[in-house]
Amino acid sequence: MDGQPEAEAKLDALLARVRACRICRDAPLRRPLPHAPRPVVRARATARIAICGQAPGTRVHASGVPFSDPSGVRLRRWLGMTDEEFYDESRVAIVPMGFCFPGLTPDGADLPPRRECAPAWRAAVFAELPKVELVLAIGRPAQLWHLGADAGNSLTETVARWREYLERPGPLRIAPLPHPSWRNNAWLKKNPWFEEETAPALRRLVRAAFDR
Repeated sequence: MDGQPEAEAKLDALLARVRACRICRDAPLRRPLPHAPRPVVRARATARIAICGQAPGTRVHASGVPFSDPSGVRLRRWLGMTDEEFYDESRVAIVPMGFCFPGLTPDGADLPPRRECAPAWRAAVFAELPKVELVLAIGRPAQLWHLGADAGNSLTETVARWREYLERPGPLRIAPLPHPSWRNNAWLKKNPWFEEETAPALRRLVRAAFDR
């Protein structure tokens, strides 16, 4: 394809800079990252789906493989993706709001994504993903970044409006999801419509994107 090698080379160079990024340690907006940075991001210029979560957790920080934990198993079930499809960078980009594990709260929960990542890198990364047609915005930070003023006043309100976002005209569809972490089990139990209605619709959209 004309221009494809150049596009991939440009994206490769950008991702190399992302993976070498140390701003959360060397020039933090608040407290520096309490451990060595290990940015985690996956993308090819041909990707049609972008999975945009919050930030790597402890397991992902250790492995360097995004969603290599029980939350990833649940997410792949929601989306109807095999492991091979999920990790096929030519079709699926994984671009979290924060590229490095941010650390833990005193009660063992993940801290929010670092504030340095998004303004430094996200616009540049998405500029090199011209074929993305479906963004899966997982969690409140990703929903606010991708939906802006159109996001609801809460995660629940935003996810409940999934049809509205998917039906908006334009080449890019944005689907808001809760995080698949076990910490959201109570939310899923309280909002059964997500797995009964939203997840099947997402699986259809994923198949459509893969089949193009």
